[in-house]
Amino acid sequence: MATANLASLTRIGWGVRAVFTLGIAASLAGNVLHAQNNVISQAISAWSPLALLLTVELISRIPTRGGAASIARMAATAVIAGIAAWVSYWHMAGVAAGYGETGAAPYLLPLSVDGLIVVASVSLVEIGRRISTLTATDPVAVAEAPPPLATPVPAPAPMTETPAAAVPVAKRRAPKRVTPRPASAAKVAKVAAKMPGAPVAQIAAKAGVSPSTARRHLAALRVTDASPSAPVAAETPVLATAA
Repeated sequence: MATANLASLTRIGWGVRAVFTLGIAASLAGNVLHAQNNVISQAISAWSPLALLLTVELISRIPTRGGAASIARMAATAVIAGIAAWVSYWHMAGVAAGYGETGAAPYLLPLSVDGLIVVASVSLVEIGRRISTLTATDPVAVAEAPPPLATPVPAPAPMTETPAAAVPVAKRRAPKRVTPRPASAAKVAKVAAKMPGAPVAQIAAKAGVSPSTARRHLAALRVTDASPSAPVAAETPVLATAA
């Protein structure tokens, strides 16, 4: 029951606030229309309704606790409301008369606007007092009040593992078996050791290599073996053969 009362008072409070704002807007429009055609005069004439609007909002939203401070605040609100009503009354009366209202109409129309503002402001103060009393005496009503609707957060989609792309595996070829062959340099050296002083062509034929290969290996053997007893192949037959 307390929760329902709190929700109902809140909705009524917003409706009364809308009516109060409409009355302030009408009073504000009358004051601005009756003022001189310059910004300063229009701002001065618009200040009284705005001051009343702000004062009533403070009174209705801040709960009273009694005592001298609350009495002073209510008295100040009454003074501001009286000033705003007096100023707005004559502004609106002048506007109504200037726009064709005759007889008692120019003097009665402002009363309807000011009366609407007074009733709405008192209603706002009363609703604010009831809401503060309800929440102070029954805190469960505030706890049970339905929370504001929130946008549901979508659940994250389950993550699926993407199969890795198949990587082609290159087939390894078996290495060919190569029968090791004796180095040609070793063959030439062996034949040269057995046939000291033999021509290069003969050593090459015996070692199974070309004469140029045999000549290259023999030159290397001469460089690495600098002893006087090292066998030296004769080059003359090679020249004769080549000729």
